[in-house]
Amino acid sequence: MRAMVLEAQRQPLRLADLAEPAPGPGQVLLEVRACGVCRTDLHILDGDLTKPKLPLVPGHQIVGVVSGAGEGAERFEPGQRVGVPWLGWTDGECRYCRGGRENLCDNAKFTGYDIDGGYAELAVADERYCFPIPEGYPDLQAAPLLCAGLIGYRALRLVGDAERIGFYGFGASAHILCQVAVHQGRRVFAFTRPGDEDTQAFARELGAEWAGSSEEAPPEELDGAIVFAAAGALMPAALRVSAKGARVISAGIHMSDIPSFPYEILWGERALGSVANLTRRDGEEFIALAPQVPVRVEVSVYPLEEANQALEDLRAGRFRGAAVLQVAN
Repeated sequence: MRAMVLEAQRQPLRLADLAEPAPGPGQVLLEVRACGVCRTDLHILDGDLTKPKLPLVPGHQIVGVVSGAGEGAERFEPGQRVGVPWLGWTDGECRYCRGGRENLCDNAKFTGYDIDGGYAELAVADERYCFPIPEGYPDLQAAPLLCAGLIGYRALRLVGDAERIGFYGFGASAHILCQVAVHQGRRVFAFTRPGDEDTQAFARELGAEWAGSSEEAPPEELDGAIVFAAAGALMPAALRVSAKGARVISAGIHMSDIPSFPYEILWGERALGSVANLTRRDGEEFIALAPQVPVRVEVSVYPLEEANQALEDLRAGRFRGAAVLQVAN
């Protein structure tokens, strides 16, 4: 099979011919149709996340068709279309798993990090961590739902019942969650890089009430905020424009250091928090919710062999919405 392979961090991916993978017990074999390109992939490539298996096939927003199954795997029928997210395996035994917080599993394994992912024509996945894809979403539009959508949805849950919510960084995840938040009756305030008027206009198209620079103050105090960008300085920036009781949540797996800030902007029962991974319940809820909104996913499409270009375009912010590799037609 063809695959884009990371052989060493801080090096570009290499197009390679690999042996076809075989599904083990409890696993399904997937013919990959599409795979989303995520900022976490950049963090792996850049060495910000330091312990990937190498060589590695990246990619954790996989849409594929079941073409085989290992021993005991009976959940899906051959030909069924499924999605594979970042959280790829948990032990089911640690205190976090037993307490319903499998996203914090001590021994978790992650797709496209510990387990070869979807920048390839074939992939294997634990059937427990695969989700049926709603019929209304084509492959390319379904792929970003599996991380940009799922992690954003978990972050949205963690801000509680905030009505006036700020989104810092308006990329793949925020463009999906803006639609969900508006559907829920929330008021969205979008913050972008200074001078990025095109993205600000995009945010307003998707229902944001206000859009401006991350250096600006919104017209009203925020009841909560999600920081999608990996810039630690945005956490205290969001606190400074938040009302008492607000929660400011980081939605990234990696972030630059948060600078020191005066206690007075945290006081008043404001809180900082983070999102770690997802649970299967998050996935099931969000996959069911997306068609009800309905979430519209805007994608820029790249062939598998142009994965490096997709990653660089993501780094530079050259597209709206999400980037997706089209692996099969």
